[in-house]
Amino acid sequence: MPVAIPDPTPAPNAPTGVTTPQPPAPPIEAPVAPPAPPPAPPAPPAPPKIELPSSDAAYLNNPRPTYPAISKRLGEQGKVVLRVLIGTDGLPQKVEINKSSGFDRLDRQAQDAVMRWRFVPGKRNGVPETMWNLVPVNFVLE
Repeated sequence: MPVAIPDPTPAPNAPTGVTTPQPPAPPIEAPVAPPAPPPAPPAPPAPPKIELPSSDAAYLNNPRPTYPAISKRLGEQGKVVLRVLIGTDGLPQKVEINKSSGFDRLDRQAQDAVMRWRFVPGKRNGVPETMWNLVPVNFVLE
């Protein structure tokens, strides 16, 4: 009896032993997070709280300057503005004329009187500090 011999030729669309390599898949990149925003700059420090010196005569009992007798006779009057350096102890360290009354006698009398005054010292953030302050002194004939 005859035996069928298989044909060794592969079928037309049958896979052969050789495979074509697939191109490698592109690498999967982990998503990159956007860069973190820079930290906010620190808030600027609050401006220091400054309290100017005070010469409130009602509180400190500072004596009024004596009106020079000759200035009274001559009818001299005016306003002297003194620039006073007030120490942490409330005592004047230096007194300068910022604006003259126009009369040397009145200016000198005002300087002499203010050098004997006591002041509430100026403060920065609650701490006494040496500070300059303008102090007006009026000479008015009544």
